[in-house]
Amino acid sequence: MAKYELVLPKMGEGVIEATITAWIKNIGDHIEEDETVLEVATDKVDSEVPSEVSGTLIKRLFEVNDVVKVGEVIAIIETDQEFEQDDEDIEVVENIELKEISSTEKKDIIKETEQIATTQKSKRFYSPLVKNIAKVEKISQTELDSIKGTGKDNRVTKDDILQYIADKKAGKTSVPTTPKPTTTFNTPEALPEVSGVKLDNGDEVIEMDRMRKLIAEHMVHSKHVSPHVQSFVEADVTKIVQWRNQIKDEFFNREGEKITFTPIFIYYIIKAIKDYPMINVQLDGTKIIKKKNINIGMAVALPSGNLIVPVIKNADSLSLTGLTKTVNDLAKRARENKLKPDEITGGTYTVTNLGTFGNIAGTAIINQPQVAIMALGAIRKLPAVIETPEGDVIGIRQKMILSHSYDHRVVDGMLGGLFVKRLAEYLENFNGEGLL
Repeated sequence: MAKYELVLPKMGEGVIEATITAWIKNIGDHIEEDETVLEVATDKVDSEVPSEVSGTLIKRLFEVNDVVKVGEVIAIIETDQEFEQDDEDIEVVENIELKEISSTEKKDIIKETEQIATTQKSKRFYSPLVKNIAKVEKISQTELDSIKGTGKDNRVTKDDILQYIADKKAGKTSVPTTPKPTTTFNTPEALPEVSGVKLDNGDEVIEMDRMRKLIAEHMVHSKHVSPHVQSFVEADVTKIVQWRNQIKDEFFNREGEKITFTPIFIYYIIKAIKDYPMINVQLDGTKIIKKKNINIGMAVALPSGNLIVPVIKNADSLSLTGLTKTVNDLAKRARENKLKPDEITGGTYTVTNLGTFGNIAGTAIINQPQVAIMALGAIRKLPAVIETPEGDVIGIRQKMILSHSYDHRVVDGMLGGLFVKRLAEYLENFNGEGLL
């Protein structure tokens, strides 16, 4: 009988580690080829890890809540099948999104990762991600060694070091014990203080779930590294509203899909990006990377209240019908937690539709490492001045506010303002002929 080493596979661009959330198979269980062995979660999406062989699970090297890096062996399967174990080095640090690093620093981290992956001789393992956070936050090796780790073999996880940083800034000298997920306090004696917040009788302390922690971390990072600037334009979308109302039933009968405003707006955002390609860039230290592909991220609110951003790859190659089907499919599978890891990575520009919740405007936070994001406000009927050959008149128009947030390190006010102005021009001069 041969022993097959099940490793954590590549989970998508920029993902270097994952947290084990559940073991589907126990020691001694039989496993069929392609059957799920365990479930893992990254800061992008939840995934299943299948076996490439059939056999019996004889060893699990990690437990639930352990953090595993891409390429690490996570289980041993005894099998009578013939197989070839893939020994090639796995590129685990192609794109680190948590902190902006230079090309030279990235090469150093990749080198460290390769050494860790082949030797594993150090007394205490530090993932490249943890090392990078320590470097950016100027945490000395002595400090790093003093941090209490909650991972396997006292490993310092990403959450551990981020908690240490937060406690350090708050003037605390040690990491506090994590409170129970939900606690209600009914007596004065049982009212501790949480991060300086005084609790009153009946207050409820709710621990953030994993996704909410990651979202919070990503948003704080974005505001920390990017000086955000916003430009606003009010657009008259009366023609678009009228056109959609006219064709929506016919479109549904023909395509079996509902056509919403989101794919229409994305269609014209893509046209504006082609006019102003320096919006479609990313930063690597002091280097500006002008992206060839236009990959549109679309923010989707989940039933849990959390947020995820699936990506429409090569969106500029799709027709309006294609965009509509892709938007509907990604949104549906996002809410059902059925997205694949590579479907939430690689975005070059993001769109968030605040109008879905009745909000007229908002200032969205940039989705790193992108440099801009468009927030679409609610469409409202408003009185407006209309120019006619006979003079100006007051009429009722369908209007919305476009809010463009951009990174002032690379996008100046002229570019950021002209981009959103161009989008408004496309929407106001809408002509639906030939779109479907």
